[in-house]
Amino acid sequence: MSSLRSLLLHLDASPRSAVRLALARDVAARHDATVTALFGVAPTLLDVSLASADGPAGVALLFEQLSAKRRDDARRLFDRPDFAATPPMLWRELSGQPLVAGVTRHALCSDLLVLGQHDGDDLQALGVPSDFVASVLVASGKPALVVPYAGAFATLGRAVLIAWKPTREAARAVSAALPLLGQAQSIHITAELDPDAQAGGTSDLEAYLRLHGVAARIERHAAIPADAAGDMLLSLAAYVGADLLVMGCYGHSRARELVLGGASRTVLKSMTLPVLMAH
Repeated sequence: MSSLRSLLLHLDASPRSAVRLALARDVAARHDATVTALFGVAPTLLDVSLASADGPAGVALLFEQLSAKRRDDARRLFDRPDFAATPPMLWRELSGQPLVAGVTRHALCSDLLVLGQHDGDDLQALGVPSDFVASVLVASGKPALVVPYAGAFATLGRAVLIAWKPTREAARAVSAALPLLGQAQSIHITAELDPDAQAGGTSDLEAYLRLHGVAARIERHAAIPADAAGDMLLSLAAYVGADLLVMGCYGHSRARELVLGGASRTVLKSMTLPVLMAH
């Protein structure tokens, strides 16, 4: 039986939520898992300006109306007839909770999160801050499947690229991906150049995957330089035809600011395929 039993899907009012919903359903159906769809957005500066125009008395009412409209838009996606079959799907809403803290709390009892890449040009996703994905990854410690804001994804996990480093973050990402790797047809492995590493190379990783029953064809690629890792990972993913990238998410909080590593920042900004990340 797969260890992937519970998926937490974040929904906002954007139509791209339907793409995340479809991928979450596909993964859940393949692993006999349950999907919990959690709707949550945060007030935006636009909301504040609109509310201020109505004076103090209208602020609460306008916030409530805007929130209800966004919730209804997301709920219509969730209730689409073509999403009504298996796997089991639950609807949840954040009410009165800060967005990151609320999603993090629900994430703690989930095996895998399904989140969307930030799109600053999507007015219907304005209620989701630009650092939402990274903040939830860091705060929850749970792995997440991050879905790009553009593109269609007919397959997921058929051809997988693993970005390996002998670090906790990369190891956690690979462990979280094992249920998907067990169903892959091909796996490509590359590593970040690390002349000081004495262990944890790609040969060790291949042996680890085989011990876990991964039967896919495995191909190891040349290491990539750290100063261009993000761009080179995305280029390699395109070259090998990968439909999933597995990598660690590197970052830390400093003075109320989330500071991401270069490769994590580049991939989250420029991703062209779904990425399974763990902090």
